[in-house]
Amino acid sequence: MTKSSGYLYFICLIATMGGLMFGFDIAIISGAVPFIQPYFGWNELELGWGVSSLLVGAIIGSFGSGILTDRYGRKRVLIVVALFFAVSCALTALAGSSLLFISSRLFGGLAVGAASVLSPMYVAEVAPPKNRGMLVAVYQLTIVLGILCSYTINYWLHDIDNNWRWMFATGIVPSVLFFIGLFFIPESPRWLYKAGRKEESLKVLTKIGGETLAGIEIKEIADSLDENRQPAARGELFKPEWRKVMLVGFFLAILVQISGINTIIDYAPKILLAAGVEINNALLQTSLLGLINFIFTFIAIIFIDKVGRRMLYLIGSMGMAVTLVLLALSFYLKMDGIFTLICIMFFLAFFSSCIGPVFWTLVSEIFPNRIRGKALAFASFTQWIFNFLVVLLFPHFLAMLGGAITFIFLAVMSFVQWLFTYLYVPETKGKSLEEIELLWKK
Repeated sequence: MTKSSGYLYFICLIATMGGLMFGFDIAIISGAVPFIQPYFGWNELELGWGVSSLLVGAIIGSFGSGILTDRYGRKRVLIVVALFFAVSCALTALAGSSLLFISSRLFGGLAVGAASVLSPMYVAEVAPPKNRGMLVAVYQLTIVLGILCSYTINYWLHDIDNNWRWMFATGIVPSVLFFIGLFFIPESPRWLYKAGRKEESLKVLTKIGGETLAGIEIKEIADSLDENRQPAARGELFKPEWRKVMLVGFFLAILVQISGINTIIDYAPKILLAAGVEINNALLQTSLLGLINFIFTFIAIIFIDKVGRRMLYLIGSMGMAVTLVLLALSFYLKMDGIFTLICIMFFLAFFSSCIGPVFWTLVSEIFPNRIRGKALAFASFTQWIFNFLVVLLFPHFLAMLGGAITFIFLAVMSFVQWLFTYLYVPETKGKSLEEIELLWKK
């Protein structure tokens, strides 16, 4: 490993800790659900709101982060985000009422939403084209690592007093480590160039990739940005020249959520309980699901820059559709809980190896330089809205319609995702961000 590549991996590792906290905050609630529902006396819709309230904050955080990061840079806003993570974990753990609990989750959601925009954007902007896919995929790996940690913590703490409070409190430690680490990374070179700090931009690029690559990249950045140095206004995002890429990002953001991933991440124990599994076994099996999610993400990291983004998305979407049909069948035929667990394992394997890492890679690289901050914020904002709707309504529909109909609907949405990818998503592997921008102009 060269000195420059070691430096690149270090700064990307720090930046992707936003994904670790993203995954932790999203998944820690799953193990707490069986305990907070009776504690606060919630019905199914109130439970859906208690779980999905984080996502309302994420909607706001992702929406506002585009403006803030264009003005103040990626690094400064990430530092504030790390503080938000720590404070929200502490407040949720101390909550004595539904109001304080949900308010704390909303506050934490601001950090989750902002991190979902800023962490992959930062990595995409510092990484060279040859390994950008792999490095942005590491962001998804940290998300599933956060999920795995949450599931494991939930199982370890399931039989102690005030267990759900300790579940949330454990998030304070990685939040603080994330905050400290951010002081050791540079600002994004592309943001520095847009801010008129060209010498600093060149210095960062040189430290990351060496003088030759830095010279090539600084010229491409200049060609892309110098025609119009002012950042795009939000209303300009759907101008004719950018309309197609915006629509592709918009529909990818919708489909990644309504194909069902967060019904599994947030409600795995509840689904297993509905299939007849006992609570202790449900939490243990959920930890196994977190391990599957983590292990299979490495497949994307290995193959995303070899096979390409588009092919992985096609394989993953079709695999998810098939496994969701089998999951629906397991509920319809009232099969043993072990078959339900196996179906969920295969669903997660296809998502984590093909969809999750590739989604964040695509939306961090497909948008042109001038609109990237606001456009990525818009795509993230969209996926958080649909994430919220899915997580809010899933317990209600699972109870009202049953598992068979609910999972058949999600299977259809996974097939729609496959069809949309086949028709409209281009291949971006091996191309610089500026070359990808030219793809849309052609």
